[in-house]
Amino acid sequence: MKTRRGFLLALEGVDGSGKTTQARLLAVSLLQQGREVVLTQEPGAGPMGQRLRRYLRGPARRLTPQDELELFLADRREHVDQVIKPALAAGQMVITDRYYYSSVAYQGALGLDPIWILEANEAFAPRPDLVFILVIPVARALARLRRPRQLSEKPAYLERVAAIYDTLQGSHIQRVDATASPPALHADLLARTQGALAEFGGEG
Repeated sequence: MKTRRGFLLALEGVDGSGKTTQARLLAVSLLQQGREVVLTQEPGAGPMGQRLRRYLRGPARRLTPQDELELFLADRREHVDQVIKPALAAGQMVITDRYYYSSVAYQGALGLDPIWILEANEAFAPRPDLVFILVIPVARALARLRRPRQLSEKPAYLERVAAIYDTLQGSHIQRVDATASPPALHADLLARTQGALAEFGGEG
């Protein structure tokens, strides 16, 4: 089974909301149904993405918000050009663990204008066909993390991030209660995805 044209799905939410687990589960289920799926994530796997990961694991936020955003934009351009656009052109389904809404929320929470960030990204990055924002209380999300916290995982900061996620609007954006168990959340997301694909025309 192959979509008539590519379909782009993004999973968003604060750290610890379950995005990575749910992206993987969705990819497995859709592959089992015969779809051609590309599972990817941001920051990307390229040089810029690796640089960002090292920075976020560091002890201090030494870059300005604008410089931070420029790094994310550079990484996203690479991700879009090398992964997302080729897969969509080939008619594949792309599932990305984070996309440009993360920049809107995370760099917006540092004081940059979320609307400007959105416009800067949509100038070059394809708009997703479907976005799941996984909603969970910040304290509960942080309690799930089993690794040292990164720069982006301070509670007060994540509260600001969550507040910006709450402002995002669009017919392609769906908010999902992420406090459910992983299997229950997966079943919900899979059903929503299948519904969106049917409406999109991807069943043929």
